[in-house]
Amino acid sequence: DRVLIRIKDLTVEKADEVVWVRGRIHTSRAKGKQCFLVLRQQQFNIQALVAVGQHASKQMVKFAANINKESIVDVEGVVRKAYQKIGGCTQQDVELHVQRIYVISLAEPRLPLQLDDAVRPEVEGEEDGRATVNQDTRLDNRVIDLRTSTSQAIFCLQSGICQLFRETLIRKGFVEIQTPKIISAASEGGANVFTVSYFKSSAYLAQSPQLYKQMCICADFEKVFCVGPVFRAEDSNTHRHLTEFVGLDIEMAFNYHYHEVVDEIADTLVQIFKGLQERFQTEIQTVNKQFPCEPFKFLEPTLRLEYREAVAMLREAGVEMGDEEDLSTPNEKLLGRLVKEKYDTDFYILDKYPLAVRPFYTMPDPVNPKNSNSYDMFMRGEEILSGAQRIHDPQLLTERAQHHGIDLEKIKAYIDSFRFGAPPHAGGGIGLERVTMLYLGLHNVRQTSMFPRDPKRLTP
Repeated sequence: DRVLIRIKDLTVEKADEVVWVRGRIHTSRAKGKQCFLVLRQQQFNIQALVAVGQHASKQMVKFAANINKESIVDVEGVVRKAYQKIGGCTQQDVELHVQRIYVISLAEPRLPLQLDDAVRPEVEGEEDGRATVNQDTRLDNRVIDLRTSTSQAIFCLQSGICQLFRETLIRKGFVEIQTPKIISAASEGGANVFTVSYFKSSAYLAQSPQLYKQMCICADFEKVFCVGPVFRAEDSNTHRHLTEFVGLDIEMAFNYHYHEVVDEIADTLVQIFKGLQERFQTEIQTVNKQFPCEPFKFLEPTLRLEYREAVAMLREAGVEMGDEEDLSTPNEKLLGRLVKEKYDTDFYILDKYPLAVRPFYTMPDPVNPKNSNSYDMFMRGEEILSGAQRIHDPQLLTERAQHHGIDLEKIKAYIDSFRFGAPPHAGGGIGLERVTMLYLGLHNVRQTSMFPRDPKRLTP
């Protein structure tokens, strides 16, 4: 007949009530006839006191003090108002006076990492000589690292991004679809694909749901989106690349101009940013305690610059680059700083990329054939979305595929889908882990991938 109460709900309104709580032993400290425990649930914790008296014997105090850290316990106790705020706990105005305690799952006595070390800001650790935990140790012991208040907050917020993405697009009339992840040809037309054995032949893991999103537009779905894994066989060991990540993909038919789609995608991201500000302040503040960062800034409507304007800003800052040269990572970051200084925004769009640096299915600019109807979106100076108007004319699509050296037979089904009437359309793909990283101002995408995959890591 026990009703377990959440730690976050233990407030002064519950004072003098007898409650049952399940939590992990975060710390324990014996002092004479008393034992102070800190019980933790996700990013919330509370101080619990076991003291010799009517409800607790000396043996019970000793038993409580010797329960291994990270063990799961059920505790019956009385909620008491604290005489002074309890530092180090999220529930600072109350504590739990324990009457009974049961061990539900006993953790091993030796932990591969200490959670207090894992949430300590690196600068703070360097200043006073206290330990911090490096990234490989965290990822090798990910189950324990995910228990920290910072990790709990990161992935709660990431869940919120997916929820807001779905909410916003469904409200806009989009349909969620699921696309194949095992495909017959490289969807981006490049060599950076994972090959898998497929019965008596070979197949590939999808680099993008791109081709199937477009087929759905040709099938009169008009507005579609999908959330799912994306695979990139790139030997890149950078702070923002993974070999498997979660793609938030959008595709949409338009009436007059591809900017209809650009505006819709930008507004979707703005609604996500607003929702995070409104619903996830606790999580944002929790992450900021370990990784301090300025609040994320954005404009309404979203700032849109043409690629030539970005090149001009970079040249003015001393960068030498050609008109049709793609942005390098250092130049992306520099441009982000220049845009922030000039326009006071962390989120902006670059439009009209050079055609030479975009995939085969990108629509050329009808005014300037060296440009394309394509765009990228940036957060804090790093790209989070790449998109374009797609070529919907099969003859032009065939010519562009040949120009890129793509085997037409392998994309025959894709090209054929445009032979039966295809509306003008555009879209883009967003990296979920990268959006989470940049919104929170974190320094590595592995912090925002629950179980990251990169060229050097396939476990856990």
